[in-house]
Amino acid sequence: MRLRDSIAAVAFGLAMAAPAAATDVNVVGLFGTKAVVSINGAQPRTLGVGQRSPEGVLLVGVDRDTATFEIDGKRRALKMGQAYASAGGGSGNNSVTLKADARGHFVADGQVNGGTVRFLVDTGATAVALPATEAKRLGIDYLKGERGFVQTANGAAPAYRVKLDTVRLGDITLNNIDAMVLEGGLSMPLLGMTFLNRTEMKRDGETMVLTKRY
Repeated sequence: MRLRDSIAAVAFGLAMAAPAAATDVNVVGLFGTKAVVSINGAQPRTLGVGQRSPEGVLLVGVDRDTATFEIDGKRRALKMGQAYASAGGGSGNNSVTLKADARGHFVADGQVNGGTVRFLVDTGATAVALPATEAKRLGIDYLKGERGFVQTANGAAPAYRVKLDTVRLGDITLNNIDAMVLEGGLSMPLLGMTFLNRTEMKRDGETMVLTKRY
């Protein structure tokens, strides 16, 4: 099985069922009158202007760097790489505030299965992703997971689908997170959409606030 992702690290196409009354939209790419989007953590798909996804997300328009959608009856303008999480039936108000570094990246210390890791927050990553060296340090027997390949900046690399018991960032702790472990091509853990889809993300300049939804 060969799996590809244009974001140098992540693409097992892990599909997640969204909770009732919640719709998560992540803009992966924009071109012409079309937008490439990941909805509710599913594999990215292309929508044309006027086209509605099976989840009910309607692409209203596209300009140079922004796509306008109708989501849950309201219009939302999202830029390339931006994600929108509608209010869902989640519980808890735990949140964490992140500050961008000098390169504009959000990097933060967190935990995986109780072990400390340093994450790069990546809304373009389909799933939480760990280098094999980090997985071994954390005691994750990733070789028991489903094996595939991802295309990285250094070529194809073996990758394994795994389930993480807990992933923690600040006051947010989530359980049973789908993830992948890469044997090469990944320099640090990525906090991808299998975690981020379960939070409400708000970005204001160099600040990002994540609030647990479910």
